[in-house]
Amino acid sequence: MAAQGPKAAAAEVRRYGIEVAGIRVGTMTATRQAPVGADVTYSLVSDVKVNFLFYHLKIYYRVVNHFHNGQLLLSTVEAHTNQGDFASKAEWKGDHYDIVADQYKHHYRATETQPIRYAVTNMFFSEPPAGQARAFAEYFGDYFALSREKPGTWHAVRDGREDEYQYTNGELVTIVKKNPLKNFIIRLEK
Repeated sequence: MAAQGPKAAAAEVRRYGIEVAGIRVGTMTATRQAPVGADVTYSLVSDVKVNFLFYHLKIYYRVVNHFHNGQLLLSTVEAHTNQGDFASKAEWKGDHYDIVADQYKHHYRATETQPIRYAVTNMFFSEPPAGQARAFAEYFGDYFALSREKPGTWHAVRDGREDEYQYTNGELVTIVKKNPLKNFIIRLEK
């Protein structure tokens, strides 16, 4: 019988419930695969279904980010909604990223020459380091500006949109996605 190699480390998984007006409308699951050498893969899956009187909303999206030596090499986003199917992609080409975001009411094309080392998916696994001024917003293909309001509370702002990330002992426990109609509250499930 052949000798067994070391047991592979398990992935880290964070599960969240999504609420609107105190009613559970979906789930969000963030996963960080165990590193394989210098490679780490993050994924984020969100599934929301809302049916309030005449307001119907269906959103399923999946983000997958591949990092190598702390640099994002490939980010893909697929979104399936009651408004259609959408996608975003940022890919490192050796000296730049080709970025294409085709989302609902958001179309963006860019070339980015600076390595991306911090993305929204990173925020699910630890509080941003002191001084972290931005996070790559995979869905939009550009950046959220980050600011620390007080210990454990960070604001992510992009083009008039604002999300609040709340941490307890470095663990992301709540996200408030601010919306003109009603805020979406995303809470860690224990």
